[in-house]
Amino acid sequence: MENTTLGLLCSLLILFIALSAFFAGAETSLMAANRYKLRHQARTGSKSAQRILDLLAQPDQLIGAILIGHTTVNIAAASVATIMGIKLAGKPGVALAVGAITFVLLVFGEAGPKTFAARHPEGIARVAAPLLTILLKLFFPLVWLVKFGTNLFFRFNPLAVADKGINGDEFRALVQDVFLPMQNRSMLLGVLELERITVNDIMVPRGEVQGINIDDDIADIEKVLRRTQHTRLPVFRGELNDCIGILHVRNSTRFLGKPELTKAEILQYVREPYFVPEGTTLPSQLVQFQKLKRRFGLVVDEYGDVQGIVTLEAILEEIVGEFTTSIGDSHKEILRQADGSWMIDGGSSIREINRLLHWQLPVDGPKTLNGLIIETLETIPEFALSLKIGDYRIEVLQVKDNAVKSARVIPPENAV
Repeated sequence: MENTTLGLLCSLLILFIALSAFFAGAETSLMAANRYKLRHQARTGSKSAQRILDLLAQPDQLIGAILIGHTTVNIAAASVATIMGIKLAGKPGVALAVGAITFVLLVFGEAGPKTFAARHPEGIARVAAPLLTILLKLFFPLVWLVKFGTNLFFRFNPLAVADKGINGDEFRALVQDVFLPMQNRSMLLGVLELERITVNDIMVPRGEVQGINIDDDIADIEKVLRRTQHTRLPVFRGELNDCIGILHVRNSTRFLGKPELTKAEILQYVREPYFVPEGTTLPSQLVQFQKLKRRFGLVVDEYGDVQGIVTLEAILEEIVGEFTTSIGDSHKEILRQADGSWMIDGGSSIREINRLLHWQLPVDGPKTLNGLIIETLETIPEFALSLKIGDYRIEVLQVKDNAVKSARVIPPENAV
């Protein structure tokens, strides 16, 4: 009879330890399961994935059910172990039973199952989800009491501040840590950076804008249209501030070559200009381009003066990078030298330089290399000179019309 009782107690103890391992593993696997993967599987018809998502949609009830089950079986295992200790060794057996069951539950009922579940979260979650769904229904009154008590505690606890979710910097760090192809990771980071960038940061400066001065001779206008490499050109009278509109160069095929071409014929194909405030963020401008079916805008300051142009392609390049593979082919103003230095036009955008060459020149202030040099010197250089900005050594080569026209930049790896 005694042996039968001990055998029954031993069987119960093994059962309770197994149940403790189940609850520990189930909790860890469900919390560690990849929700994005589960959503994708659920959309493709996976019932097990949908069951797991249904459980995760009610985390307070799920955790309550797991804790009730886990605590119950642990107490039951400790009670059975104590009874077995008394039967085998009397009063000293109590201490031995407590020590033994504590070790067994820590290893086989907590640490071991949780470690295994953390390594195989989706697989364990699929096994645990059906059983937990049943337990949620069986323990509903107790789960409701636990949920009520927990919510009451958080309501009167000033330290229990609700999580506001992941912010931009945290998501940026997450993207960098996740295993993704470099190109996909760069695109995601490019999208995150858009909110920090305005059209003023990526525009083509006014001095570099190519357009059609309608006051020029018709022969000069034809020459511009035949030689331009741009798809759209602003049309203006005298200066860019007096912009008439935008001409799509492909429409020029309808009138180029006519023997008696007039300016009036050209103006028939000019579309009204679209103006963009210089402080507009790139996401906002992208939405506006899409909404208005535009690809080209004139950037204006607070006084209404045109500061440059911004294009849809320029915004997309901030996300996907350059559309061309060769820096030398597409950026004649940025040329690599034999000694590892770079010959750069003073009007080049700092953001463009950093993106193309993977540099870290400061972008918080001036937008062009010329502006950066003048701000650092706090004067307009009158002759060639050298200066250092961060880890970059810069040699001013040409100064003209109160601006740095060209400079030689030596990056840190080539600086002596």
